[in-house]
Amino acid sequence: MNLNKVMLIGRLTRDPEMRYTPSGSPVTTFSLATNRYGQGTDGEKKEYTDYHNVVVWNIGKRNLAEICGQYLHKGSLVYIEGRLQTRSWEGQDGQKRKTTEVNATEVQFLEPRSQQPREPAAEPVEAAVAATPAAHGEETSRDVDPEDIPF
Repeated sequence: MNLNKVMLIGRLTRDPEMRYTPSGSPVTTFSLATNRYGQGTDGEKKEYTDYHNVVVWNIGKRNLAEICGQYLHKGSLVYIEGRLQTRSWEGQDGQKRKTTEVNATEVQFLEPRSQQPREPAAEPVEAAVAATPAAHGEETSRDVDPEDIPF
């Protein structure tokens, strides 16, 4: 029996980068920092930070790569679930290179949208605002209800 499953909660260390493969498939990459605690050589409690490269593809009809590229930003708190994958390639200098990354199958945003400093693109926000009670003349305490966001 084999199992290759990764679950991480952390913050993005940089803005996500979305690219397209030659066949037109979107892929989004970013780095995630996670913290752990242990004892240093002096016996004192110490915090350690690990960095993980994450790759997100669209899965079926789920536009996961595009959503991550559009709504995530440096500092976003996210839950990532996926598998480890190691890639090899030859660099421009002729040297063989390897990297291990998390190929994400699930991404959950863990912060309310009101705490995210970057405004998302206008089209999805307009669609979400149109579905909120405020758009129908009712009072609301926030601009967009997170339940109305399609992901």
